[in-house]
Amino acid sequence: MANRLSPREAMYYFLDPSGATSHLGALLIFDDAGVATDGVATDGAKRVLDYPSLVSLVENRLQLAPRYRQLVLPVTMGLARPVWVDDHDFDINFHIRRSGLARPGTLAELGDLIARVMSRPLDRSRPLWEMYLIEGLEGNGCAVLTKSHRCLVDDFAGPEISQVITDETTDIVQYEPDLWMPGHPPGATSLAIGALAEAVSRPGEFIDSVVTGNGVVGGVRTVVDSTVRRIGDLIGEMTDSAPQSPLNSPGSSSQMFAVSSVPRRDCAKIAEHHRCTVNDVVLAIVSGVMRRWLLSFDVAAPITDTVRVEIPLSTRDPGVTAAAGRDATWIDVGTPGFVTDLPVGEDNPKVRLSQVAALADRYAQSSRRVTLGPRPLLPDLGVVPFPEFSSWAFRSLGTRSYNIPVSITSSPVPGRYVLGHRVSALHAVPGLIAGHALSIGVVEYLDRLNFAFTADRGVIGELPALAGYVAESFEELLGT
Repeated sequence: MANRLSPREAMYYFLDPSGATSHLGALLIFDDAGVATDGVATDGAKRVLDYPSLVSLVENRLQLAPRYRQLVLPVTMGLARPVWVDDHDFDINFHIRRSGLARPGTLAELGDLIARVMSRPLDRSRPLWEMYLIEGLEGNGCAVLTKSHRCLVDDFAGPEISQVITDETTDIVQYEPDLWMPGHPPGATSLAIGALAEAVSRPGEFIDSVVTGNGVVGGVRTVVDSTVRRIGDLIGEMTDSAPQSPLNSPGSSSQMFAVSSVPRRDCAKIAEHHRCTVNDVVLAIVSGVMRRWLLSFDVAAPITDTVRVEIPLSTRDPGVTAAAGRDATWIDVGTPGFVTDLPVGEDNPKVRLSQVAALADRYAQSSRRVTLGPRPLLPDLGVVPFPEFSSWAFRSLGTRSYNIPVSITSSPVPGRYVLGHRVSALHAVPGLIAGHALSIGVVEYLDRLNFAFTADRGVIGELPALAGYVAESFEELLGT
């Protein structure tokens, strides 16, 4: 039987043709790459962090993430969900690339490069990931950027590639050579026969696939589309919708990326003083950032009272992650979350923090505010009905429910190493969800809270300035 995409993996896969950007990743920064201008190692590490050694490392570790050597193969006429197949022409040098900044490269210039990389769609004729070794950072530094389609890491199917290449100590884990031989990809006829064979065991599912499937069959598409649009509008009117905001404005396909960080120790002091959690302080910092941005966005317009964010439920209940048997990670896709309001209309930072903590406590316990993550329509079917239409429905309902997705690690990430080199800074690169102009990722790493912002250039023109508000908002809270 074919190894089919799960309904949610298929939903993410079909989002891209509708204009969404369904990839995310991680940024690993190294203060010293261990390579002098003459190519001689300078830090005594066991191995030099250069392009050939990175390629060798990934080749050895791909056995831990088999999806990264597979591509997605659609089924004729959409009779079933697409399947995962081995890439018979897999070329690791296509996926791992070398880039550089004019020395000495700054974080702002690094952000510009990452924005260009993340704005480009992935090649669907190959496995859906890329990795970049970026050289030329200040102080003989370098960075590794990963870019993975969400269907590769969703449903806990496997780790993101940045987690695969890192070690917990300077000792480099070397796995036995993986004698991987790609399987022969099935032909269109074979896939169609496989879909029909499944239909024999589930005839009701097959009929629904033909009538409302993701192929060219199904002349009722227009009728169904208009019907569900009315249902979506009704749901939007009945539910507690997010505040109107430019953050949900239609934008462009061009992205921006910026980072910032604050000391975790001082945030813990603020939390202890105000009898709240560090995550409350994180949300209060985000509140201050968004307040400043909204005030600068349109000085003539009155500022909104709140901005609604979606955050992981594990930030209020660590047992959510523990119950799933998962370690702390900087890439978290599809886990339960909840929506809460940030009081950006409040001028007093002390009051703002108090309100953030109270609202988060209240809404984390509310079933109406809990979200299970994006879900495909009719997941029990063998297909995602009408990929374009399903993508529209997901974006439409998601746009109504919150303004900004915020990912926060549920626990600190211990120090990580790549080829014996310590990762000095670790940032999640959040994916930009359609209908949302901003995504925020927060990772606690080496006693720092690292903020990463991905934004739509057509809506948020000066993202580095917005990221700069992190320090201002933190200092404001520290003064309380």
